[in-house]
Amino acid sequence: MVTLSAVVPATNRPTTLVRATEAIGRATAPPDELIVVNDPADLSAAAARNAGALRARGDVVVFVDADVEVHPDAFVRIRATFDADPGLTAVFGSYDDTPRAASPVSAFRNLLHHHVHQTSGGAAETFWAGLGAVRRDAFLATGGFDAARFRHPSIEDIELGARLAAGGARLRLDPAIQGKHLKRWTLHSMVWTDFARRGVPWVGLQMRAGHASTALNCGWRHRLSAAACVAGGASVLLRRPAGVVASAAALVALNHAFYALLAHRRGRREAALGIGLHALHHLTAVAALPAGLAVHAHNHREQLVGPPPLLPPSPAPDAHGPQGPIAALAARNGHAGPARNGHAGPARNGHAGPARSATPPPDDNPLDVPAEPASLT
Repeated sequence: MVTLSAVVPATNRPTTLVRATEAIGRATAPPDELIVVNDPADLSAAAARNAGALRARGDVVVFVDADVEVHPDAFVRIRATFDADPGLTAVFGSYDDTPRAASPVSAFRNLLHHHVHQTSGGAAETFWAGLGAVRRDAFLATGGFDAARFRHPSIEDIELGARLAAGGARLRLDPAIQGKHLKRWTLHSMVWTDFARRGVPWVGLQMRAGHASTALNCGWRHRLSAAACVAGGASVLLRRPAGVVASAAALVALNHAFYALLAHRRGRREAALGIGLHALHHLTAVAALPAGLAVHAHNHREQLVGPPPLLPPSPAPDAHGPQGPIAALAARNGHAGPARNGHAGPARNGHAGPARSATPPPDDNPLDVPAEPASLT
């Protein structure tokens, strides 16, 4: 049976941390160890997860966001998944359909995530760090989360999944692995996250990869929904009511199952509101496309390329040696030299804190704003 290490990034000291850790502790067959990374306070979510993984001793690292309350059977399901499939590298789950936050925007956002993940189970080419597990050796070998590029909570988990998949790893989305999202969304935080923290860097990721992903909410249904929203917006500007009605009808037809979920959980009034929020969500993603292309072009002109390959061929079997995967992950986080006692760089209050890189790669969104909480989806 595989051993599990749960890692919770909590450097922003969220008020939900106690509920998140208590849920982990009372889960059926809880993880073999729990690592909460809450120091130093300026450590990013990506770097905090990397620090926790460096300290972990389990076969599998289970990342749990500090605003996620795992279901009691989550770790049982994760263990069973890895035990049944020794060749599987990572598995991740979903939010449940009863989010804690009661506001219409919070309910819409959390149920949208739930619906997308619930309808996309199976083989995956991405990863989700809200409640996701990865074999520790594979995580270290690939260099962990790109903490140099993603200095704010963003799409670092998506990028990790793409990197793992490109290296031949098998990943899976298991909708039965669930947790309750405790985050409260506002309209402003939803739009800002969709645009600056997800949309813009996602475009950069696709440009660097040389192809467009169709994973999760990038599939054909979502692209057609975005096109319908653009057509509807144009019809509003051109004062063509028939076009508005046709676009709205297309959006509802494409997403009737999601709106039915909203109606079931929140009532018809919020389901109707959800159609408008969904249109705003798609239009924000569309607006991020030219912005993302502009940021990517700017970085290309400035010859600001990403970090070098994380893990050179390693002749040494010692994972903690100067050429081992832990040293590679330390280098990813801005440290020079080999790791010491399994930790990257100097420890602070028992946590491995990455140093600032002198010349970090560009953030895919160069706007420097206060970081959002660790969970973005």
